[in-house]
Amino acid sequence: MREMILLFQFEDRTRKNKLMRALLPLRMKIKEVSWEDYGKPMGYLAGMKEFVEGNESDFPGAAQLDREEVLHERLSGEMLVMAGLNGDRVDQVLRSLHKAGISIPYKAVLTSSNQSWDAWKLFAEVKQEHEMMT
Repeated sequence: MREMILLFQFEDRTRKNKLMRALLPLRMKIKEVSWEDYGKPMGYLAGMKEFVEGNESDFPGAAQLDREEVLHERLSGEMLVMAGLNGDRVDQVLRSLHKAGISIPYKAVLTSSNQSWDAWKLFAEVKQEHEMMT
């Protein structure tokens, strides 16, 4: 799997551009995930072969929810997910963010445990862990 950073709920354009500039030297693919895709598995969003070969209609996603429910289900904060990175590369991402002065409380690494989760489940888990640590 190619190294990739998935971005969720980054709506402030200036902040998002600063983040992209900070990560650019690392030469990783950066993918903004639209809320319509929040119901798809993280592995699918990261382009993992076993998910890509599946039928996309197997993932209902937000597109099939009614508009009011979808608006209610947007994430309550920004989330950054690192996919296909080894430990050193994760450290490089974190150092680049710190050096650029970008604080993102909700960060995750794609693992075999969470690759089948959708954005809402992953965010809930990351948020809970963050709250326990702070």
